[in-house]
Amino acid sequence: MDIVSAVFAENIELRQVPGPSTRIDLTGIMFSLAAPSPPPVTIAPHLIVLVRCRPDEDGQGILEVVFKDEKGEQVARNAQPFTVEPGKFTYRLVRGELTYEQLGTIEAHCRVGQGPVTVVPLTLLPAV
Repeated sequence: MDIVSAVFAENIELRQVPGPSTRIDLTGIMFSLAAPSPPPVTIAPHLIVLVRCRPDEDGQGILEVVFKDEKGEQVARNAQPFTVEPGKFTYRLVRGELTYEQLGTIEAHCRVGQGPVTVVPLTLLPAV
């Protein structure tokens, strides 16, 4: 299986179109955000991971997301098994509680099974 996309976003909506086919509408995609208050602060953003299952695969997988700070140290982790019909796509919503001790970037390191890692950064900016 392959990760097709992984992004932090505010909302996801699925809709059917002729075909049959499905459209995925993502809104509020972000790679940074203003802190709700001065650090230390904990936020819980939504990470949306889209996964493709090839027709010759069994459709069983485990999505692992390890959140790492700028020093490369793990600050949170999420692992979840999933099933997807061979030849189809699925998505997983990961909501990590991320504590920023200071302004900076935490990266989400995403992978399915022992596959390649997709890295998605989220930078905390000064409060406005």
